[in-house]
Amino acid sequence: MKKQRSNRGRPSGGRMNGAPGNGPKVASGDLSGRGGRGEAGGKSRGRTAVAEALIAGLPVAKNDEVVIDIIGMNHDGEGVGRAEGYTLFVAGALPGEKARVKVLKTKKQYGYAKLLDVVEVSADRVAPPCPIYDKCGGCQLQHMSYDAQLAWKRQHVVDALERIGKLRVAGGAPEAGAPAGGSGEERADGDHAVVVRPTLGMAEPWRYRNKAQVPVGVTDGALVGGFYARGSHRIVDMETCLIQHESNDDVVSRVKAIGRRLGITAYDEETGKGLLRHVVVKVGFRTGEMMLVLVTNGDRIPHEDEWVAAIREEMPSVVSICQNVNTRQTNVIFGDVTRVLWGREVIFDYIGDVKFAISARSFYQVNPLQTEVLYGKTVEYAGLTGQETVIDAYCGIGTISLFLAQHAKRVYGVEIVKEAIEDARVNAELNGMSHVTFEVGASEDVIPAWKEQGIEADVIVVDPPRKGCDPRLLDTILEMKPERVVYVSCNPATLARDLRILEDGGYRTVEVTPVDMFPHTVHVESVAKLYRQE
Repeated sequence: MKKQRSNRGRPSGGRMNGAPGNGPKVASGDLSGRGGRGEAGGKSRGRTAVAEALIAGLPVAKNDEVVIDIIGMNHDGEGVGRAEGYTLFVAGALPGEKARVKVLKTKKQYGYAKLLDVVEVSADRVAPPCPIYDKCGGCQLQHMSYDAQLAWKRQHVVDALERIGKLRVAGGAPEAGAPAGGSGEERADGDHAVVVRPTLGMAEPWRYRNKAQVPVGVTDGALVGGFYARGSHRIVDMETCLIQHESNDDVVSRVKAIGRRLGITAYDEETGKGLLRHVVVKVGFRTGEMMLVLVTNGDRIPHEDEWVAAIREEMPSVVSICQNVNTRQTNVIFGDVTRVLWGREVIFDYIGDVKFAISARSFYQVNPLQTEVLYGKTVEYAGLTGQETVIDAYCGIGTISLFLAQHAKRVYGVEIVKEAIEDARVNAELNGMSHVTFEVGASEDVIPAWKEQGIEADVIVVDPPRKGCDPRLLDTILEMKPERVVYVSCNPATLARDLRILEDGGYRTVEVTPVDMFPHTVHVESVAKLYRQE
């Protein structure tokens, strides 16, 4: 799950699904054709000759048009095709399709192509409902039916477990849309195979995000805010996003209109001048409360009183208006200073029966409906009876810790981000949970210190960033020897890597359940249940 960290981004690492042996993935927006045949401009003749020599004999060259079969999809959601055995990645193509493509870039073992026409259409192809889907890049799978998305995400997890973790998955790889993974009874105790359940999806996979972070710029002299055009930092104005809560769209639209009326300038990345950098909006799904954060390039906001008054008048559900100051020339959204312009410092929302205070900078899951599903599966895998002591590594603001605390005797949470622990303590007090302890520090340092104090964990829950668990934390888990480990992951590749280490240290991965926290994107969360073998 996404904690208060900056290193959780797009999927990374490992070979591509359907493209074994194809080397590392390059940025999907890099379609410049560097390294292809006939490249000259500005390069030395020697370097060009080497590049041509490296790719001599390829069956395709840049600008060729070919018809290929799409045999799979990589972790960026690009179709994987073959041209006489040579791998081409094609954005927008689906497995099972025959497509006419134009080669954009070639490397020694793989290349990139543009989809020109679908000659044979997959039964999983649907018309994307978003009018700017092909320009935005925030979603990658709207052209794929939702059932097929869920099946692909499960298969993505299966592939990582088998290829990277060297684990055997019960039931093999099912056809798209078929029931997946079998039952726990299929796995005999002496036959170590992991059950991977079907992906837990949403009944209504739209309008699920509770937070919008909208970059602001200028187009034709007017203030605009929306999204970065694919592969660039050019801001395209947008009035609606189909995965955002409708209230977020409305507030962003009104804030832009008020800013235009008051002559508010937009920040320019190149010059470092201009005021408004981002508009950030948060909404509590259960409470309806909203927070607006204006991220500015400087302390002073011209017409501040008029802006606040207009927001209060036009948007009565906004109970908190904040300013965050970021004067650094960086693409990081927030700066270090946040102040309240009007209203409260926090808004409130619930995950299940647990209440959370959400500040301008604090992390809170962006899909609260699926977060409850994810945490429910975590509690199930923890096997809590009310008598256990649980340690929550990477606890963030305490979301999982407090969810677990409803079913455990004692919970200890550790997190390296000081501000997150401060929020966690506030949330524990807010819910009257005195049997939860939070401490600042690295898990691999704090947990051994707890052990020296006599604290023994029955269950350890880990929920690391995309890079996975710190190796020392894995060593600490193996030394602590809890009966059960529950691993919550946002990256199948690092999940599989870490499961292999825990398996080699005496644990058995029993079951993994993917959870679709971000429909229509390539991201997939997973929860894994491990038991210590005697």
